[in-house]
Amino acid sequence: MPMTLIKGTFQLVGASPDGDSVRFYPEDPQATKKAGLKVRLNSRGGMQLRLDAIDALETHYQARGTGGMWHQPAEFADAAAANLLKVLGFKTVQRNDRGTVTSSTPIKVPGHILTRFADKYGRAVAFAFPGQRPGRSADLSKVNLDVKTLKNSANYRQIADGLVYPTFYSLLYPDLRDALAEAAVQARQDGLGLWPHDVTNSGFKLSSRRQLADELVILPKLFRRLVDYLALDETGGVSLTGFSDFLDSRDDRLFTVPDGHATEFETLVSVKRQTVGLTIEPERIVFIEA
Repeated sequence: MPMTLIKGTFQLVGASPDGDSVRFYPEDPQATKKAGLKVRLNSRGGMQLRLDAIDALETHYQARGTGGMWHQPAEFADAAAANLLKVLGFKTVQRNDRGTVTSSTPIKVPGHILTRFADKYGRAVAFAFPGQRPGRSADLSKVNLDVKTLKNSANYRQIADGLVYPTFYSLLYPDLRDALAEAAVQARQDGLGLWPHDVTNSGFKLSSRRQLADELVILPKLFRRLVDYLALDETGGVSLTGFSDFLDSRDDRLFTVPDGHATEFETLVSVKRQTVGLTIEPERIVFIEA
């Protein structure tokens, strides 16, 4: 898959990195503009990355409307964040009670990303790598991301360690998607990370909002849709009577692999009274980029 190489450093102080997002500072302050990326930069030239193909448990999700801030079980969300920073080369990281990094060792680490576009929030959708790229590839050059190179990325490592869910979008090339899916299946079979606790496919009975935030380990996409739905109920209830209709209104388009069935997220979510579950494994879903 042809992508743009951007060299730089990962830096954490003042940011709140999680298991699938981190701050990156290009060597060339004009790198994103030269690459044609509509990325939002902070005052020091740093950009937020969205690591492609993975989704970590939410550490701070703002529900739509007046639903407030939500999170998923901290044990696994924190483990994913810690592992990502370790893979990138940080030795120690200190945070305050809001999750903001106050210090790190080292302050910054060299790295590079491969990217093609930014999402609607101005984040570069990227594969992140520690250190400098082997060989003589110049900054902002076009390089091919193949499966061999993919396996050196932090994205792949997070999936292989069982700390994030595979969450694929249609712009990702099939060979890379297949390699990531295989790593996710292996991690699940080996009982790594969050997988022994995952109830996405086995299903769960929702009895309280606290349970959703502190106990249930589920696909973050499903968590976010549940939270946005529950936020519509100002009484604090958890009735799922209208959840299927809510999902249908969101029109999350996708196709499934390997059968290539085009449908929407609502058709893959089973809702029976208060019991919810996904009817196929996450690695078999490919969402259409909005």
